[in-house]
Amino acid sequence: MQPLEGITVLAFEHAIAAPFASRQLAELGARVIKIERPGTGDFARSYDQRVNGLASHFVWTNRSKESLALNLKHPEASTILTGLLTKADVIIQNLAPRAASRLGLSFEKLNPQYPQLIVCDISGYGNDGPDSQRKAYDLLIQSESGFLSVTGTPEEPSKAGISIADIAAGMYAYTNILTAIIQRGKTGQGSHIDISMLEAMAEWMSYPMYYGYDGASPPARTGSSHATIFPYGAFETGDGKSVFIGLQNEREWTIFCDQILDQPALDKDPRFAQNHLRLKNKTALNEIMHKIFAKLTAEQLVAKLDAASIANARMNDIAGLWDHKQLKARNRWQQIDSPAGPIPAMKPPGGLHGLEPDIGPIPDVGQHSANILNELGYSSGAIEKLRSEGAI
Repeated sequence: MQPLEGITVLAFEHAIAAPFASRQLAELGARVIKIERPGTGDFARSYDQRVNGLASHFVWTNRSKESLALNLKHPEASTILTGLLTKADVIIQNLAPRAASRLGLSFEKLNPQYPQLIVCDISGYGNDGPDSQRKAYDLLIQSESGFLSVTGTPEEPSKAGISIADIAAGMYAYTNILTAIIQRGKTGQGSHIDISMLEAMAEWMSYPMYYGYDGASPPARTGSSHATIFPYGAFETGDGKSVFIGLQNEREWTIFCDQILDQPALDKDPRFAQNHLRLKNKTALNEIMHKIFAKLTAEQLVAKLDAASIANARMNDIAGLWDHKQLKARNRWQQIDSPAGPIPAMKPPGGLHGLEPDIGPIPDVGQHSANILNELGYSSGAIEKLRSEGAI
């Protein structure tokens, strides 16, 4: 039995944040019914066609769900929603500001009739405050949260190469929903969860905020290097490749000087004896390291670092990640079905011992509409009538 077996989630979702959260609930055993616009569905379905004609973002965040195509403006929609709400445990939504409230899906509206219901709202800035009605997308929240101010090179800020603000909000939605389910098991009462993308990113930005506390200078943008630790970052080797190295403490610095640089006396050099001194004099230290690394290939340097238990990594690419030996060795891939045929899917991180995640196929728009409506008591004829009217 999966941990969330028996839990039903209604997902009024699009893009990344809410779909990422609900997919993870589905793979713990919850039944996730994704409510989509008839015909087009979630607009993330049309972002690209990179996965055998399917969109890469959609494939990632929407497996293991059922799709109900439903025109929420159709007169019959309210009856269908009422039938679904009587069975639901969780609502998750990241619609435009105030859209859920206009549809009667706010916690305040639903709680008196469905006190057991957990309602999770995901928005850019939260449900109240002066920015509550502002539209928000991932890049805009990366900017608003200060993430761009610490990411990139000294000359130019850079956004993260993935939807980091959406992912942060999705993860907090996921963990808060799990917490609310546990709480409901103790109290019998549902709850309201208000997830703000800005607050999720502000939490992740807490180290830079404290580093710049009370008007102090914030961390500088340093490319792939670390703003406050050295050596930490990419270093070129004699074959033109880069190896990423991370030293975290003085014990590792001593080992690094002795076994990697072959200069044990450098450990006591007053320019480099502590991390803040190495950071201050990193140009001089970088020159010393470059002369030594220029005589080694990337593989030779990695071998030395591994032997000395110094943390390091190769500069991998996307093809290399698909083919990563560690992911293969830990059996992290499986095949799933989709409207475009079988595709590989990575198992979610973690999991409970002895339980395999409940990874299911990627649904087509409205693929499960007839089955879901049949459960609610609609006849085949009534379902076909709704389809002809554009309701589903």
